[in-house]
Amino acid sequence: MSTKTPNGLDKLGLKDIKEVYYNLSYDELQAHEINRGECKISTSGTAMCDTGIFTGRSPKDKYFVDQPPSNENIAWGDVNRPIKKEIYEELLDLTLTQLSGKNIYVMDVFAGASEASKRSIRFVTEVAWQAHFVKNMFIRPTEEELENFEPDFTVYNACKVVDEKYKEHGLNSDVFVVFNIEDNISIIGGTWYGGEMKKGIFSMMNYWLPLEGKLSMHCSANVGKEGDVCLFFGLSGTGKTTLSTDPNRALIGDDEHGWDENGVFNFEGGCYAKVINLDPKSEPEIYGAIVKDALLENVVADENGNVDYSDGSKTENTRVSYPIEHIENHKHDLQAGHPNNIIFLTADAFGVLPPVSKLTKEQAMYYFLSGYTAKVAGTERGITEPVATFSACFGEAFLPLHPTVYAELLGKKIDEHNVNVYLVNTGWTGGPYGVGKRMSIKDTRACIDGILNGSINNAAFETLPTFNLQIPKSLDGVEDNTVLNPRNTWADKAEYDAMLAKLAGMFIENFHRYDDKGGEFDFASAGPQL
Repeated sequence: MSTKTPNGLDKLGLKDIKEVYYNLSYDELQAHEINRGECKISTSGTAMCDTGIFTGRSPKDKYFVDQPPSNENIAWGDVNRPIKKEIYEELLDLTLTQLSGKNIYVMDVFAGASEASKRSIRFVTEVAWQAHFVKNMFIRPTEEELENFEPDFTVYNACKVVDEKYKEHGLNSDVFVVFNIEDNISIIGGTWYGGEMKKGIFSMMNYWLPLEGKLSMHCSANVGKEGDVCLFFGLSGTGKTTLSTDPNRALIGDDEHGWDENGVFNFEGGCYAKVINLDPKSEPEIYGAIVKDALLENVVADENGNVDYSDGSKTENTRVSYPIEHIENHKHDLQAGHPNNIIFLTADAFGVLPPVSKLTKEQAMYYFLSGYTAKVAGTERGITEPVATFSACFGEAFLPLHPTVYAELLGKKIDEHNVNVYLVNTGWTGGPYGVGKRMSIKDTRACIDGILNGSINNAAFETLPTFNLQIPKSLDGVEDNTVLNPRNTWADKAEYDAMLAKLAGMFIENFHRYDDKGGEFDFASAGPQL
């Protein structure tokens, strides 16, 4: 077992610490998980844990300490809730008391592969599989780097404690995830869900980097053999992970990236993929990554360890975390140059948007701020027809600053590096959900290929009315070029025109939230016009 001791152990504020398990190896962590009864092992050698009653994040239980100077920067509201410093201090005391007098796991890791932008993060927990999750998801320091490791930020995960005074404290529930920006501390109580640690650090990177003029992004990224970089933005269900995983291109990362003066870099050292209904034929890379050292969450398995990926009885949000090394074709240094292309993915269930359209810089900022996709019937209880979903910058839940801060940074970088930006609809064509059909993967891949190899720039373009989007008239690899203009695919053109106007109205209504943030130009003028 590792006998190393972390630097600054006396600064953690913990009393009567027993054993300190510091940056354990994967083999050591798995032994702890089994011996403590935290995990079982699947037939593929993967540890399987359950995260208790919380099988997803608790966004209404996330708070930032309301204090200067950070309270001048934070965009307060439903996403970023304030908490008084004295209440935070009570919760910190609760957290430190819970972790005192125990065996603890300390993991020292990096967030950000760029030397110019990375942060050193320390995680403290009393649960072995949570240390395993951290080891998977963040960048693993070398032994030499650990010798002089000094944390920039510390996360205390006291998942076994709850805030019994939450009503008195004026909080949402007995669960708390609190960030103290000035003290560089986060505390977690009441939820075991691993994703809180991952997205918590993402939220902090989204605070730190833009204030340094660097863009933080909720996107996947890959790089071609010639060094050409592409970013894929998109909400859940749009194909972000699937389309960025390409046998001909190296994966930089599947979820969180930064863009600084040197180029694009992954924040993480691993991937966190949904595995509900995982099919080895359609997602062979993810399926192949579920081997020893990976960690499965909330899956159902028989007594022999055979996993049934179709079983969502614990949650539909079954997950696997694994080190990025489990993806054979990945970029080893987790970084590359400046992007050549940016793709915004949307699954338009109204059947209105074209499979691919080329955006101006102003349109890019508009659609980035809109962050549009649509939920379809059956995805959530009570949804019987498509519902438009708008999430600023394709990741609003993790943005401490106002969305326009990120959009303006994006616009500057598009100008500076002459980046092409496209909107790709992986949703419906020929009618809305229930009438039309889902865009074929083959046609979507042809659109992506046309972007990546540059052939789309040789196409003749026409303009989609109302949205003023530039759409190619033909593309290599698209089986029937009439699909490129969505109006062609509807039997009733008047119905299409009505649905086009309906969706445009939703965009316009959503964008009124930015009426007071015109900035360098009128964002709304780049969107649909009725």
